[in-house]
Amino acid sequence: MTQRSRRPQERIGHRAPSECPVCGDLLAVIRLGCASCGTELAGVFRSCEFCALNEKETEMLRVFLSSRGNLREVEKYLGVSYPTARLRFAELLEKLGLGEAAEAEATLTRDQILSEVASGALTPAEAQELISRLQ
Repeated sequence: MTQRSRRPQERIGHRAPSECPVCGDLLAVIRLGCASCGTELAGVFRSCEFCALNEKETEMLRVFLSSRGNLREVEKYLGVSYPTARLRFAELLEKLGLGEAAEAEATLTRDQILSEVASGALTPAEAQELISRLQ
């Protein structure tokens, strides 16, 4: 594969932040540059709606798309229970502005959350966050 035919993500190793480290507001893309010829464009450009997703959320989206929307396949690939797969998908939809928070919060019970921690599907920090939402 030639340097020119590669996608920009393959040449540039760092992911751009989406939030300001000082105030937490969304960052705007104001400059674009070509690594090959040095051309630069300046202005205020609209950001990609998927660029704010972290690595875990991007992986969830890729798995969901590659499984053609089958949450049972997502469950198997991620090694989590079906309720956890549904919860993660609902959270992804919410972050993209396509879902509702109430659906995500009502998906798992306290016992299911603890079971997920015991199986290693959830970290204790994730479980604590989910349990705090239940109360």
